Amino acid sequence: MQEFIYQSGWGAFTVLLLMQIPFILFFLFVVFRQGSKKPSPSPTIDTSITRLKNIWMVAVVTIFVVINVVSIKYFPSVVEAQAEASGLEIHPVNVTAESWSYDISQTEFKVGQTVRFTAKSTDTVHGFGLYHPTGKILFTMMLIPGIGDASLVHTFKDSGTYKIRCLEYCGASHHEMSDELVVTASSN
Repeated sequence: MQEFIYQSGWGAFTVLLLMQIPFILFFLFVVFRQGSKKPSPSPTIDTSITRLKNIWMVAVVTIFVVINVVSIKYFPSVVEAQAEASGLEIHPVNVTAESWSYDISQTEFKVGQTVRFTAKSTDTVHGFGLYHPTGKILFTMMLIPGIGDASLVHTFKDSGTYKIRCLEYCGASHHEMSDELVVTASSN
């Protein structure tokens, strides 16, 4: 369930929708409640408004905190720390993005192999988006020249041909900026 929520567009849309529904219902409640009353000003009962406001704020803060706590395990720095703490061998792969191409130090991997992609751009802003063989995006990095290297740790779980695409518009041939990684079944 968490993969659906945090690693797909429909999951993100569902969370957004679920967070918007209470706000919409509250808005409709206020609009229809006020629309059915007399147009003259009504006396305000401070205690009921304060209580409702406090309940509302606690609910919003609780939802915010729960969603953020549950999503921590998907943060790139947490994934990297977990990989290092588990004692996994992390294979370094250097990526250089330049005018509509990638220079990748290694393009063949085994299932279960953990890789640290360290990427940089030499000319303009580029993206490094890695796609699973099924077409699902696994991660993306923005590569900005002069800022330093971007780094991300990823463990390949499935065999197949993984596509790499630039996800930042980088010029006239941006649409042709792609590459591939091949992941084969481990021979254990």
